[in-house]
This record gives sequence, C-alpha cells and structure tokens, in this order.
Amino acid sequence: MRRLNRKKTLSLVKELDAFPKVPDSYVETSASGGTVSLIAFTTMALLTIMEFSVYQDTWMKYEYEVDKDFSSKLRINIDITVAMKCQYIGADVLDLAETMVASADGLVYEPAIFDLSPQQKEWQRMLQLIQSRLQEEHSLQDVIFKSAFKSTSTALPPREDDSSQPPDACRIRGHLYVNKVAGNFHITVGKAIPHPRGHAHLAALVNHDSYNFSHRIDHLSFGELVPGIINPLDGTEKIALDHNQMFQYFITIVPTKLHTYKISADTHQFSVTERERVINHAAGSHGVSGIFMKYDLSSLMVTVTEEHMPLWQFFVRLCGIVGGIFSTTGMLHGIGKFIVEIIYCRFRLGAYKPVSSVPFEDGHTDNHLPLLENNTH
Repeated sequence: MRRLNRKKTLSLVKELDAFPKVPDSYVETSASGGTVSLIAFTTMALLTIMEFSVYQDTWMKYEYEVDKDFSSKLRINIDITVAMKCQYIGADVLDLAETMVASADGLVYEPAIFDLSPQQKEWQRMLQLIQSRLQEEHSLQDVIFKSAFKSTSTALPPREDDSSQPPDACRIRGHLYVNKVAGNFHITVGKAIPHPRGHAHLAALVNHDSYNFSHRIDHLSFGELVPGIINPLDGTEKIALDHNQMFQYFITIVPTKLHTYKISADTHQFSVTERERVINHAAGSHGVSGIFMKYDLSSLMVTVTEEHMPLWQFFVRLCGIVGGIFSTTGMLHGIGKFIVEIIYCRFRLGAYKPVSSVPFEDGHTDNHLPLLENNTH
C-alpha cells in the first residue's frame, strides 16, 4: 500500500515537471548554434562582471525633514589669514536674535606671512581646482561624503621653507559656539569691546593707511569638524584694491546628518553668495571696512545616508541577465535560421525550371525530352 502511494506521488511529481528532458538522440547540434552559444556566454560573463561592480558600489540617499532642534549650539570652525597685524584687527560674532556678542575665547591669533610657500600654493591651487569641479558637477559631493575620514587632511600644510621674512599678517583660527539663529561673524579694525547696546571696535587707534583686508579662507565650516569634507569657501583668496574695502559673504546653512559606512556625524552644509565694495561715504557707499560673514540657518534638515544594493536584489538581477540572454539569443537564433532556410529553399526552387514542351505535327505536345539521334555521315 505504501509502495503504491509512493508510485502515485512520484508520477504526480513527474507530471508537474516544468523542465522536460529531451533525449540526446533528438538533439541536433550545429555550427551556428555553437557560435550563438559562445556569444551568449561571453555576453553573460561581461554583464555579470558589470553587475557585480554595480553591487559593490554605494550611493547617497537624501531625506528632508523639518529641523526641530532649537536649543543646541552651532559650532563655527574658522581658519582665516588677514593681511594685517594681529594687534590691529578683532573678530567676533554678533547674535542678531539677542543683539549680543558671542564669546570669541575659542579663537587664536597667530602672526603669519600672507604669501604662501611653493608647497602651500600647490595645495591652494588643487583646492581651488576641486572647488571649480564641484560647482560644475554636483554629484562629486557624494564622492567626498563617502571618502570622509579616508582621504588626506584638507588643512593648510605648514611652511616647508624657513623664511626670514617678518610676519605681515594674522592667522585667526579656532572655533566658536553660537545660538542656532541668524548671526554675523566679522573681522574688522580694532579689538572688540562689550557694550550695553551691542558691541564696538577700538578702531581709532589704528592708522588708516594700515588697512588691508586682503584675506585667505583656508577653512570655514559649521557643525562637527569632519576631516576630508571640502566646504564652499575653503581655499578662497581675496585681494583688497583699496584700504576701505568691505568683503561680504551671505551664507545659508543647512543642518546635515551624515551616515556612511565609515562615519556618523552631525555637520552642516552651506551655500554662499559673495559681494565686495569700496566704502566711500561721499559716493553713498556706507559701511565699515572689513570681512563680514552673515549666516542664516535653514528650517530644513537633510539626512544623508550611504546605501548598498541588497544581496537578494543582486541575485534577482543576475538571474534576469542569465535568463534574458538565453531566451533572447534562442529566439534570435531561431528567427535567423528560419530566414536562412526560406532563402535557401527559394534558391533551390529556382534551380529546377520547367522544360519547354516539344510540339507534334498534329498539335499535341510532348513534355519529355527528345532522344538524341546519332547523325552518321
């Protein structure tokens, strides 16, 4: 009884076989089929290699949401060199929401030489070249995100030459913590002093002829400092053509959460618009000479996540490649063979043309070929 049930089950399974076996005696191989098979296998191998390279690659996914964090502080990372001596200039942040001066204790003033050494000039040239490429090809930003913490440092390298030239500039570097509201970071003449109604700078003690706000922004970023990230103003250099020149940078900051397979950081992206003008009160151009960076924060937050193709999706795509090529090449081979057979048959039918009939004297015709007679002379 059990054997009978097994036989019935086995026969039922055989009937459900979707892959019937063809005996070898019924299979006919041909040179054309072998050629098509070689082409199909080669194509499958190439597409499989390409698909594997796609599987190894990753891409950045961008998600947008409203930024609900208002209580935390915003960190500003600064590394700017101004072509004036440190005792003549001062840097601070004016918080526009509370009209108060943020603490500038985190900034360090270092005497420096404004002109770069040959190695530093090469660094600046490469950084400016990367900035120009980033403006043309925005997709390169994804490459920078993925290579963060893996690439070399983007900081200004130290001087390799022992220059005896006395310092003629001031390097202001460090970081500040401010409220997450619009503000104004500026560098102008004189040291900043607190004031009940705002703030002021001691500019009266500085000679007007010593004003020179030519500057170089080696680094400016907001949020957590992430090595390897290139910001829009890194490598910027401006030369003042007049003593009373104002440089303005209008910055829009977008909070960004970066999650890659290497790092996870809370940083900020920003876009910037530049403007410069000469202060001339007689011509109606009012203001204060210096460097002004007016920033504002976006209400949206961007989450950038590095994603990878799932393994099951890779296998599905791979099966689609193999099955699709097999089916397509089989159909093309069958159609090509059918066309060739039609053409070949027509040529063969054209070789057997009907023979013209031989008429008799009584009007009948003979379709047989006449016998050849031997003519003897």
